[in-house]
Amino acid sequence: MSKYSVLDKYLSAKLPDDAVKVTYVWIDGSGEHVRSKTRTMSTVPMSPKDCPIWNFDGSSTGQAEGNNSDVDLLPVALYNDPIRGGNSKLVMCECKTSNGKPAKGNFRYSCLEAMDKVDRDFEPWFAIEQEFILLDLDDYPLGWPKGGFPGPQGPYYCGVGAGRIVARKIIEAHYTACLQAGIPISGTNAEVLLGQWEFQVGPSRGVAIGDDLWMARYLLHSIAEEVDIKVSFDPKPVPGNWNGSGAHTNFSTKQTRAKDGLKVIEEYIESLRVNHSKHIGKYDPRGGADNARRLTGLHETSSINTFSAGVANRGASVRIPRSVATDGCGYLEDRRPASNVDPYVVSEALVRTCCLKE
Repeated sequence: MSKYSVLDKYLSAKLPDDAVKVTYVWIDGSGEHVRSKTRTMSTVPMSPKDCPIWNFDGSSTGQAEGNNSDVDLLPVALYNDPIRGGNSKLVMCECKTSNGKPAKGNFRYSCLEAMDKVDRDFEPWFAIEQEFILLDLDDYPLGWPKGGFPGPQGPYYCGVGAGRIVARKIIEAHYTACLQAGIPISGTNAEVLLGQWEFQVGPSRGVAIGDDLWMARYLLHSIAEEVDIKVSFDPKPVPGNWNGSGAHTNFSTKQTRAKDGLKVIEEYIESLRVNHSKHIGKYDPRGGADNARRLTGLHETSSINTFSAGVANRGASVRIPRSVATDGCGYLEDRRPASNVDPYVVSEALVRTCCLKE
């Protein structure tokens, strides 16, 4: 029995009708971690606009100085709260400083600006394959012998059975939680590295891909926290002859989804080729330094220094799925984004390069 089980009667107790727990979630100044805090509302919010603007101490999150520390939380996307249940809600927020400008870590503002420019003419859709690894409290990969290594990669990808798979219940709990929250999670699977998993979010239209993926990351951290397990989005969690973690981004527009859309995909790929170095600088929070450890040309990656594209080629910068080549329309997969990429940043970069030709 857990030492906390005596608290279950309080956690499961019905709340008064005029008390709704609403948790505000935001991205901190690191650009790769989320924070949250909860308030009580008297009615159930039906949209983000029903949630009042709130604030927090930005000097404690790397987003403000202590002598002017208030940072505003502007609700932008509302979800059900599968952890608290009932009428409780989660709300994704943008952060703005006292002068109304986007706070450090807020890339949603410019992403929305770009999406508003292209939404009617292009209807951009995104789906992101989020890879990650689970660690114990000593930062050691789950399932690995302490001070040693597991068997070589091979049996772990989409595997089943003890010694091949660890922590499946965490993954299933997260999967269910995302569905309960209203996040368009489309699947999950064990990855190539032991202790590494992936979930897919999307298709999401426009800026919603950022809202949906950040909230899915928040739920994953929250669920793993319950059993003292860490989630790492490090792009190369284990040095050496092991796969890294990415955030492969699937992107389409109504032009690529239409008949003969493959021609448009090829035009987009050429634009991505010309702007390769600019994208690499955006595809992880440290300007490409994290991705340099991962994009080596080995372990199902392209070289960070060379742009490449190909049909069904998982060693290319951009992959055209076999089905897309056969159908002559569909989407492209940008395999360059690191696992810790900001989805607002990668989706904005794709739209500005492919649709706006910036």
